[in-house]
Amino acid sequence: MKKLFALGFTAVLFLAGAVTSASAAIQGDYVEVRSEDIFTGPCFANSELNLEGKQAMMAWRVNQGSFNGVDLSGLGIVAVVSANATLGDEFRNPYPAKSVLIVDERANGAQRAALQAFAKSMGGALLDHVVRVDSAPIKLAMGEMHGSVTLTAGKLAHISTRGMCSGDHICGNETVYYPPLAKLAHSMPAFTLEEGFNGKGLGEVWSRADTRSAFVGSFSL
Repeated sequence: MKKLFALGFTAVLFLAGAVTSASAAIQGDYVEVRSEDIFTGPCFANSELNLEGKQAMMAWRVNQGSFNGVDLSGLGIVAVVSANATLGDEFRNPYPAKSVLIVDERANGAQRAALQAFAKSMGGALLDHVVRVDSAPIKLAMGEMHGSVTLTAGKLAHISTRGMCSGDHICGNETVYYPPLAKLAHSMPAFTLEEGFNGKGLGEVWSRADTRSAFVGSFSL
């Protein structure tokens, strides 16, 4: 059994994330996965530039709160992105990026519109060009171990992560090489056990496993 790698700030981040300001209008959980390692060293990152890292998935689950005056408590939304360059590379422009939004099928009309507006506000320019909006049953479950998350959006998208372990270090120079794509209150890198997108709109689908490509976190606005 691998010995869990102790990121010194992990426990602090999640304890802090559990305490939400009473003034927060909306708060919840987040998971992100990329088609590149985000916890890596310069040698690996440089070898992937403009070859990998052009796809990403971002998922939000609203634990409580409202956006644009609409209660979104308990609902989720997933954004799937296909960009023109490696996301996070400061020397190349990934825009315009195409995106597909998957909205929680339990949402009513007003909630669907508010969820989409919320995701666009969190994702910024990455979600400026939405080419398709689907609906599906969305479940985002945080595991008992830090970094453990399971996301399903019907048959369209899925993510499964675990916490980073000592065996995930390869070159010894690893760091959080790229920041998260969305605005977050707290975040930590995680290991992607598997992830995939099987929807329409982007002209591509994918399935990947065993990469150091995920972020797990929380948001509070």
